[in-house]
Amino acid sequence: MAKIIDGAAIAATIRAEIKEAVARLKAEHGVTPGLATVLVGDDPASATYVRNKRKACSEVGIASFGYELSASTTQDELMHLMQDLGAREDVHGILVQLPLPAHLDEQVVLAAVPLHKDVDGFSPVNLGLLGVKGRQAPFAPCTPQGCIELLDRSDIRIAGRRAVVLGRSTIVGLPVALMLLARDATVTICHSRTPNIASITRTADILVAAIGKPRFITGDMVKAGVVVIDVGINRVPDASNPRGSRLVGDVDFDEVSEEASAITPVPGGVGPMTIAMLLKNTLIAAQRRVVG
Repeated sequence: MAKIIDGAAIAATIRAEIKEAVARLKAEHGVTPGLATVLVGDDPASATYVRNKRKACSEVGIASFGYELSASTTQDELMHLMQDLGAREDVHGILVQLPLPAHLDEQVVLAAVPLHKDVDGFSPVNLGLLGVKGRQAPFAPCTPQGCIELLDRSDIRIAGRRAVVLGRSTIVGLPVALMLLARDATVTICHSRTPNIASITRTADILVAAIGKPRFITGDMVKAGVVVIDVGINRVPDASNPRGSRLVGDVDFDEVSEEASAITPVPGGVGPMTIAMLLKNTLIAAQRRVVG
């Protein structure tokens, strides 16, 4: 039976470390890390995500500045806000909650975030630097960074291992593949056009599933001893649950945990790490400003 990689417990440890470092930064340099969140429109899920991020900031002593704009906000209005936040000394990180309303150019907005404040890691330049050998991106996207952190804090070796990533999105699949490659793994990316995916997933020493299909990876698709990082969050019907549904990952946990040496659960695996990495990046951005 696989060891459970407890993302909630690891994230709690990281948050405690961040809280201590934030207090030290305030005491020694009089600097409070600050995160600005920008929410455009009235999508309930996005509002919940932003609320959770601001609450997490408060818990570790990071100042949060919330900007909630109407769905009719124009590109020019949003770009002016980005310019103002980029110039503010008390704002060390800027997070633009995605998706934006369809009439706004997401890539232009993300490109307007200064690299040293791009704590979400979604700037095209930051993403590009992940693939440049010998260069380090100022920040990596939080969910992929959380995946790597889970491996590191679970003492799972990356170098020299075969890693298979399911999914090629710029939010998870592509950046986590580049980060694994930078850590000297041999990486294969699978996606919707990949034929006979099972023949590839069975070669994986480390399998990262971010394909958005509930319980897609079954026990016969992995080899014994694989380490599985399940990024998927899918809601499926469940009559036994009072809510009528439950969350599952992209991996059939019951089957795959019989083969794996270590596996993340859903929920409670990768999910808690995303906000933890956002907090960590905001702290790092403030620390970098202090040392120049």
